[in-house]
Amino acid sequence: MSGHKSKYSAQLTDENEKILDKNFTIIINKQLGKGGFGQIYLGRNIKENYPIAIKVEEKAGRSHLLLEYQILEEIKCDEGIPKVYKYREGHKHNYLVMELLGKSIDKLFSECNKSFSLKTTYEIGYQMISRIEYVHSKGYIHRDIKPGNFVIGRKEKKKTVYIIDFGLAKRYIDKETNKHIPYKEGKGLTGTARYVSLFTHHGIEQSRRDDIEGIAYNLIYLAKGKLPWQGVKTKNKKEKHKKIMNMKLAYSPETLCQDIPGIFANLLNYSRDLEFEEAPDYKGIKAMFKDEFSKGNGPIIWEFDWEKPKIDKPKEDKSKEEIEKSI
Repeated sequence: MSGHKSKYSAQLTDENEKILDKNFTIIINKQLGKGGFGQIYLGRNIKENYPIAIKVEEKAGRSHLLLEYQILEEIKCDEGIPKVYKYREGHKHNYLVMELLGKSIDKLFSECNKSFSLKTTYEIGYQMISRIEYVHSKGYIHRDIKPGNFVIGRKEKKKTVYIIDFGLAKRYIDKETNKHIPYKEGKGLTGTARYVSLFTHHGIEQSRRDDIEGIAYNLIYLAKGKLPWQGVKTKNKKEKHKKIMNMKLAYSPETLCQDIPGIFANLLNYSRDLEFEEAPDYKGIKAMFKDEFSKGNGPIIWEFDWEKPKIDKPKEDKSKEEIEKSI
């Protein structure tokens, strides 16, 4: 992020901020996160004085931020899709200025001691399916479904789960022909190995079904707290991917989900049964989650575990022995 005196470069103004252009600054000592293609910093809209997020990547060949900007501009929506304000190329870095959102599901899960109630997991699942349904309706697949790529909104949007990070997204509908991309084999693994589909492990071109299988693994992880193939140790990435694939094959959906409600195994089985070009039944999947989180609870009230007040555990009474020692 070094300064460069060109029209669109970030220029140093003081020890805390860099001016990206006349409208935005980067607060350089406020890093919000780090992704596969760069860092995310807190920024500020200079004119209207509200916070924003700025993603920064080093210039090296194809810009993933430019791709993400183009996709988000194309699929923009007020419900669960982050707004983008500007893409800029500097001398050494590229910048994507976008809406500031809240914490990721991954972060919130850790803050809840990696234990969500089933109701919260169902609510997250419902919104994950809603988001991916919208993305698919615009002709794109996401290809990196993981808890870190779903975040909550801020203020009046704090109950909305957003889908983010479209750096690996791809069109599955050809813009010119309006036809589905062809089935191919021999593809490399794109995505996060822990959550990718078995089809992806086998080198098959990804389509809508793979995003759904990814969501299934995400929700099983949130419901159980861990997946069996987490933390596997191997010599290299290729061996790790193979070991994870073999473990996914070894665990049937029913075995994997034996300690949690059947809806999770049903979703995993369903996603694996989809044909390459087949459209998922988003409405049916959402109905399953809606039925589950409304059981016995009356009207649906969106409330997540992290919104509930934390109750301090009462101090335990001293034992008789401790009391005697203190006298």
